[in-house]
Amino acid sequence: MAESRLEREMTVRTEQERPKSWRPAETLPEPDKQPGYAYRWVRTATLNELDQRNISGKLREGWEPVAVEEQPKFRFMVDPNSRFRDNIEIGGLLLCKTPLEFVQQRADHFADVTRKQTEAVDNNLMRQSDPRMPLFQERRSSVSFGKGT
Repeated sequence: MAESRLEREMTVRTEQERPKSWRPAETLPEPDKQPGYAYRWVRTATLNELDQRNISGKLREGWEPVAVEEQPKFRFMVDPNSRFRDNIEIGGLLLCKTPLEFVQQRADHFADVTRKQTEAVDNNLMRQSDPRMPLFQERRSSVSFGKGT
């Protein structure tokens, strides 16, 4: 009656993989990340017209173009007629990097701008509010518990 069985750990299961399916190529490949840096594709041209204002603005913000030597996998993807020699430009977009501290400082700056604008709108509404019919509700919630019987 008793069959000789192998322990479960001793059996080998063949792994079944899902069949691989075709996917369209990515328009912009993901760069290999270096620790401490954030990457971004910056617009250099639209419809073959140079966008100097955008490029100079990003460079002043602290974004610096990434050299082909830093990302060797892009060597064959780079536009040979690029205005940015020795940098990675694909389809009018230039790969740039900046320290993560700059990214955090930028996020903090715009969070502060948003907070100040929200306060200004709220103050403007409060000025026009009447206690008999308030236009503005305070942004606080409270929890109250009923008595159990």
